[in-house]
Amino acid sequence: MSKTGKIAMPTQGWLYVLTGLVVALFLTLAPFAAQAQSLFTGGGSSNTETTETTPEAEAKAPLDTLLEVLKDDNARAALIADLEKSLDASGDPAGDENPAIETITAAADAEGVSVGRQIALITQQIGQDTVNTLTSFWNGFQRGGKVFSGLSGAELTVLLEAIPGLLAVIAITVALFVVLRYLARGLYARMGRTAEHVGLFRSIGLFLGSNLLDAFIVVVAWAAGYLITILAVGEVGQIGIRQSMYLNAFLLVEMTKVVIRSFLSPVASGLRLVPVGDKAAAALTRYLSIVVSVLGYGQLLVVPIVNQSVNTAAGAGVSALLSVLVLLYFVYIVLRRRKAVTRWLQSEADPSEAQAAEGVDPATIAEARRGFIARTLHGLAGIWHWFALAYIAVMFIVVMTQPAEVTLNAIVGSGKILAAIIIAALLSGWLAQAVHRGISLPEDVNAKLPLLERRINTFVPRAFSALRLFLLVCVLFFTLDVIGTIDMRSWLEGQVGLAMTKALISVGLILTVAFAIWLALTSFVDYKLNPEYGAVPTSRETTLLTLLRNAATIALIILTLMFVLSEIGLDIGPLLASAGVLGLAIGFGAQKMVQDIITGVFIQFENVINVGDVITVGGTTGTVEKLSVRSVSLRDVQGVFHMIPFSTVDVVSNYMRGFSYTVCDMGIAYRENVEEAKQAMYDAFDRMMENEPEIANSIMGELEWFGVQSLGDSAVVLRVRIKTDPGKQWGIGRMYNGYLKTVFDERGIEIPFPQQTIWLGENKDGTTQPFKIEGPAAQDQGLPPTKTVSKPIEADDVPDSDDADGDGGADR
Repeated sequence: MSKTGKIAMPTQGWLYVLTGLVVALFLTLAPFAAQAQSLFTGGGSSNTETTETTPEAEAKAPLDTLLEVLKDDNARAALIADLEKSLDASGDPAGDENPAIETITAAADAEGVSVGRQIALITQQIGQDTVNTLTSFWNGFQRGGKVFSGLSGAELTVLLEAIPGLLAVIAITVALFVVLRYLARGLYARMGRTAEHVGLFRSIGLFLGSNLLDAFIVVVAWAAGYLITILAVGEVGQIGIRQSMYLNAFLLVEMTKVVIRSFLSPVASGLRLVPVGDKAAAALTRYLSIVVSVLGYGQLLVVPIVNQSVNTAAGAGVSALLSVLVLLYFVYIVLRRRKAVTRWLQSEADPSEAQAAEGVDPATIAEARRGFIARTLHGLAGIWHWFALAYIAVMFIVVMTQPAEVTLNAIVGSGKILAAIIIAALLSGWLAQAVHRGISLPEDVNAKLPLLERRINTFVPRAFSALRLFLLVCVLFFTLDVIGTIDMRSWLEGQVGLAMTKALISVGLILTVAFAIWLALTSFVDYKLNPEYGAVPTSRETTLLTLLRNAATIALIILTLMFVLSEIGLDIGPLLASAGVLGLAIGFGAQKMVQDIITGVFIQFENVINVGDVITVGGTTGTVEKLSVRSVSLRDVQGVFHMIPFSTVDVVSNYMRGFSYTVCDMGIAYRENVEEAKQAMYDAFDRMMENEPEIANSIMGELEWFGVQSLGDSAVVLRVRIKTDPGKQWGIGRMYNGYLKTVFDERGIEIPFPQQTIWLGENKDGTTQPFKIEGPAAQDQGLPPTKTVSKPIEADDVPDSDDADGDGGADR
């Protein structure tokens, strides 16, 4: 279904369908030559009608059949073989007297045969069957022209004589059907236009309703034809056999056309399943309707009339003639529509159109065009008509060489496989479209559970891809069953088939239920952790819910794996015992990991660490980003990610419990007044509280004065402390330092900083090195630097060592 609600088959994958269809149709024809060995090849004897009214005709029919069998070498040999088998089955009294001896002998023989001999016997049987099949096919091919030998020219006269008796009922049913179809045509168109603008479920309802209406019109026309024929045509209360055959053929043929119109919908494009245009849909419907009409009315009405009025050989010839006409019509269609179909298939095989519409990068489109699959499909699209003509040629050989039963089996088998492939292609295309489009949830659900849609779209595409693969396998096995390679019904009803089917269904249900449980659990955790709905989760709730999700996911995976292994037939008892031994070995060999887990469990129980806390563990300080059972992951202030196992943790320092303090140790010069500096620190705090309301909301008390913390080498250190919300202490501390610096600058309170005093060394003769100082004026005027002349230093110029600090020797 498109965005507008239109039901449409996705355009991708139709060349895969074409390739599979061609292979399947050729495989369908393979066993029919072998089937001909067990059938009377006189042609169409099964269609012999038992409605002869004269004794001469009743006696003539079996004699004609026997004569045809005796004339045919293969049929005569098959008849002799069947009679010999019947005699052998009923003429061995010794075996009946002691069946136990035969059973024991057969068992001994079976046990004594080696594997190599058994393989040789199997290959021998296959070779013989192949040779017999090819021989039978070649014999049938040699006598292929005899299929029309039964035609004498009287068949046309018989059909013309039958028309008056059928004309009334044909006119009634066809006229009523055409009128009803004309009246419903407008309704079909309105339903199609409505389906283009409504949702999926309503479109499905319109689709089913339109097809039910189409089928109802056919049934009404058929029932009216029966009723009018019984009441108004011929004798009242009676209906002729030919009228009955026509009405039954009408019902079957028109119901088949209903199925064709359900896929192509030539009137209502909004209800069309196959992705073709209106003209193509109308042309396909017309072509298939003609084929169905010719084969349906021919085999169900014309051939029985010829069999009854002429003979079965003539009926077989007419049946073959109708089949040949249909094949020639197919050749005409293939050759006429060859180029148009090639262009359509190549456009479907070209990935550029769909990808360009989706906004894919041109380089990606070019790479997809160069891909092996794309090139292969593009090449197959150009030669599709050769496959079609080859299939028509094989069908022509079957028609000309095999009995009507084999031809009918080939046609029915091809139709079954074609229907299976089309249905599987529709389902696979819809699944592919769903995978590409993804699952969209309502906005309110996404708001409450933001990760639910992403999780669903992670699982559902894989499930749909597996389902598409399952469809492919089903179509393959169905094809093999139709062509007779395997017997799927017997296999499914057997012990192995039942067990495998039960295991597949059970495994599918287990995986689906497990995914649903996991999805519900993770969605519940997401809902509890979503701060926009309900109470804001605490750090402890976030940590515990995260651990719960991880632990439950691991437990669910283990349980699901155990159930799946049990359902597929594996004994999980030894597996559990092995897991216990392995766990014990891991416990001894990986003691660090066990220590990590045990320490992590106790840390969680004691609520020491939560996600989002700022902690110090193992000498590393950072914010907790991830917390598992065996390790804690931190990211420090520089952005470095640290993963620390709990076994290495001796001390945990958590800065986020209850409240925090920011401590300020501020140094002032020795010459400053302590009380003045104290008042400045209080004023800075008050100014910060007044100017920063957000900061004020995170402060839990007044400024705490500790006093003089220490007397340093160059500063008097004063300490104050501010009580804050946990995690806010660093930001508040930086903000307070800024205000404190501003207040100190305003009041001239000096904050000490490192200073140096330079002493010039002296020589032994009392002289010092020259110390050149020049101002910027001298440099601007280009004057040479003034040379400082050193002079001897007198003894009185040198201060006493005890007075070097300028205190007049007070420290002496």
